[in-house]
Amino acid sequence: MTLNKWRRATEWFMTALALMFLFAYSWEVLARTHILLCEMVINIIWMAFIVDYVVSILLAKDKKTWFKHNLLMLVSIALPVFRPLRLLRLVAVLNVLNRTGGMAVRGRITLYTCCSVTLLVYIGALAELDVERGVPGASITDFGEAIWWSFVTVTTVGYGDLSPVTWQGRCIAIGLMITGVALIGIVTATLASWIVDRVRDETDKRADEAESETEQLRHNVRELTDTVNQLRDDIAQLRRL
Repeated sequence: MTLNKWRRATEWFMTALALMFLFAYSWEVLARTHILLCEMVINIIWMAFIVDYVVSILLAKDKKTWFKHNLLMLVSIALPVFRPLRLLRLVAVLNVLNRTGGMAVRGRITLYTCCSVTLLVYIGALAELDVERGVPGASITDFGEAIWWSFVTVTTVGYGDLSPVTWQGRCIAIGLMITGVALIGIVTATLASWIVDRVRDETDKRADEAESETEQLRHNVRELTDTVNQLRDDIAQLRRL
């Protein structure tokens, strides 16, 4: 068993668990009923994530490099306060979409980015509401406010009308802002790439047209040269007569 084989074998299963985690966490935060059942589901899935982490690091050929590249995963399973980070497992869904056949690279990047932003805003709102609700002086007390705050934070607008008061909420805000800057960079790079491609296509088109016109001009010159030569021969024959 190699790490790649393990990933391929467990990818859909771990993705399903991440979706179940998202549903249980959302139900616990929004509906606020069946808390014990939700916590039990979350804890069982948490244990599955721990098993997957341990197996993955054992199967990794370069364990030191794998460890450095998966620090967020370690934090999410080691510190209960960062349990929303366990939803990073949903990146597996995005990776599956990213490998969709028949889609251009720019299309996959666009799909990946849109899904990432949507997921990030939703998870950020859930996590923020979870840590802020019920805290004295908190301004984020319902899901509508949490969604609005998450959206303006991830887009780095930050109107300031809503702000976290707990240290956990501020950590979530920092994570959203950093990720938002990264996603904006991806969007900007994709747009710039699209513009460059359009300019290059237009330039190539005009170059092809110019080449075609040049070739036509050469053809006309050759025909004119042949005609002149024929006239010269005819004149020479007339002079001999």
